[in-house]
Amino acid sequence: MATTTAAQRRARAKTEYDAFFAACPSRELLNRISGKWVALVLAALGGDGPQRSGGGCTGEPRPMRYSELSRALAGVSQKMLTQTLRSLERDGLVSRTVVATVPVTVTYELTGLGVSLHHMVRGLKTWAETHMDDVIAHRASYDSEPAG
Repeated sequence: MATTTAAQRRARAKTEYDAFFAACPSRELLNRISGKWVALVLAALGGDGPQRSGGGCTGEPRPMRYSELSRALAGVSQKMLTQTLRSLERDGLVSRTVVATVPVTVTYELTGLGVSLHHMVRGLKTWAETHMDDVIAHRASYDSEPAG
């Protein structure tokens, strides 16, 4: 039996990831990144959210303070935003920088990995915004049909 190194085992496992298999760890990652708040945090940090000056989008990733993110994500609770940022930091998608000022300044920013995911999320966000009227019309049509 041939001995394999840890790096070889990781490389083999990486090629064997298949989210259609129940035991695949990529399922847990898909579950995490498919959440509404994750998508919106990634979009905001990626420059798709409101600018500091209060209008439009920058289109470029930029660091944001917690309070900026909270204002950009209407309806998010403090607890949910904190949990979302911690999970994104844990997964290596967001970095957290603390500057010793009075009061302490904390900013969040997309990492390289986060930017790569942001590009996909941006497409989903744009699709949802573009096609919302169509979806609403289809829902109304479906709901008005007799069940059966």
